[in-house]
Amino acid sequence: MLTRRIFLSLVAGSVAASRFAFAQPASQNIALYANVGPDLTHYDVDVASAALIRQSTVTLPARVQYAWPHVSRRYLYVASSSSAPGYGQTGTEHHITAFRIDPTSGALTPHGEPIRLPTRPIHMSTDMPSENILVAFNNPSALRVYRINRDFTPGEEVRQPGPIDAGIYAHQVRVTPDNRLAILVARGNEGTPARAEDPGALKVFDYRSGVLTNGVTIAPNGGKEFGPRHLDFHPTKPWIYVSIETQNKMYTYMMEGGTIAPEIAFRADTLADPQTIRSRQAASTVHVHPNGRFLYGANRAQATNEIEGKQVFVGGENNIVVYSIDQSTGEPTAIQHIETRAIHPRTFHIDPGGRMLVAQHNLPVNVRADGGIRLAPAGLSVFRIGDDGKLTYVRKYDIDVGDTTMFWMGMVPL
Repeated sequence: MLTRRIFLSLVAGSVAASRFAFAQPASQNIALYANVGPDLTHYDVDVASAALIRQSTVTLPARVQYAWPHVSRRYLYVASSSSAPGYGQTGTEHHITAFRIDPTSGALTPHGEPIRLPTRPIHMSTDMPSENILVAFNNPSALRVYRINRDFTPGEEVRQPGPIDAGIYAHQVRVTPDNRLAILVARGNEGTPARAEDPGALKVFDYRSGVLTNGVTIAPNGGKEFGPRHLDFHPTKPWIYVSIETQNKMYTYMMEGGTIAPEIAFRADTLADPQTIRSRQAASTVHVHPNGRFLYGANRAQATNEIEGKQVFVGGENNIVVYSIDQSTGEPTAIQHIETRAIHPRTFHIDPGGRMLVAQHNLPVNVRADGGIRLAPAGLSVFRIGDDGKLTYVRKYDIDVGDTTMFWMGMVPL
């Protein structure tokens, strides 16, 4: 039986080849894909050595936003856009492009023609049998579904029976492991002195063959001080873990009777020191370990001020938080915070065997170090995962992103 774990998310970053030259050949057939701007680079993954070996690069019509593999692991769907992140400059090129994944090497080959999308796709995933692609759009917030054709190319949009309430600033869409519900994570927007807070929400829909119905909103306190970003499912239990970006929390929700109970079952901090916040902190990606015993989340900070004519990082937590999951209740308890040794770990991923974690940092930032100022490059930080779920830092691969950013990364078993 195919499990949800086959549906692994993917990502951002192109890499400086010289930094990867010392890595040994991969001992398992696992591919990591990472982007820099429109370039999507494939790396072999050597889990035993916790190493990455750069292979080939493909170029998308615009900057990579997200990617997701077909359940067969033979095709990869990549979303791209020329729009800037957030509410930045709006572009005109928005696509889903399909690639064939070589089952032995992991190399990517274009498969059919890209399909156009109306606006910037911020996230995408397939349903459990990979019959349809669900796409979240942030501006304006929207959720659309596209068929996967019999030849595995992306196809026409699925006509919905009515309007879709996508909340404010959709950020992720996932289908539950039983393929019966689609959950759109709508982040909302933080308040500012000039603008009131936009409420966040989880938008839950009945899902059947690409059709979304009976939308329900889960929004504690009307969505105020509730900025959900990403969620992940426990592999065997009816537990859903949601990272709350703007409040630096990890919430646990329960599946009950084929739906999601609206009450928050458990609340946990993501930060090691939540009482001392030196600059804006933002919780990011969340992943459950394949064995279901541990939970991982990312904390990000990148604010700077001017020192000696340079913009320098003011401080904050850029780390991975590790939780132990109570196997009776689902409650997560923090057992480790480990620095990623770079700035802004936007995303991370765990190999399907649960022995290695790779965190991606999307941009270079000046930092104070050794009594001076040095540049902390973008790149990929590699950690081993112990039997106790805790992480051990192994190495970082620095990546020159030029005038663009890394945005996404992830691994696929071949």
